[in-house]
Amino acid sequence: MVERELVARLRRGDAGAFDGIYAWMRPRLWSFLARMTGRRDVADDLAQEVWLRLARNAHKLADDTRLPAWLFTVARNLYVSQWRSAQAARALAGDLLPAEALAASPFEAAAESQTAARVERAIAGLPPSYREIVLLCTVEGLAPRDAAAVLG
Repeated sequence: MVERELVARLRRGDAGAFDGIYAWMRPRLWSFLARMTGRRDVADDLAQEVWLRLARNAHKLADDTRLPAWLFTVARNLYVSQWRSAQAARALAGDLLPAEALAASPFEAAAESQTAARVERAIAGLPPSYREIVLLCTVEGLAPRDAAAVLG
């Protein structure tokens, strides 16, 4: 299996394996994080942290590590931490920001068709726990068992 070979090479410190995983999973991870956060800048920061954690922990991966599940678990955990921090910051900031500054989604503005905009609004309107499942299984194509592993 190609995925097991990538894990084995990654564990040995093979930079080419990291590059292959990055090319394979980067768009999917960024898309997941962007849709969860609703902000490109936050998605960029969280995605970068996912890749740093993979680089730092590659030697610790088990032989049978399922890379998409591992990466999405790290991404989800980072998102949850970021969300909690943002909630605390909002609570401390009170009404300093107008509500309309938080309401506009960059994805609604970028959607090319009305159908795509409706889908993005529907996904964004879901509670985070449901949004995660939809994004991981439907959009990212993770198997239910891998999505379950990501979500704990």
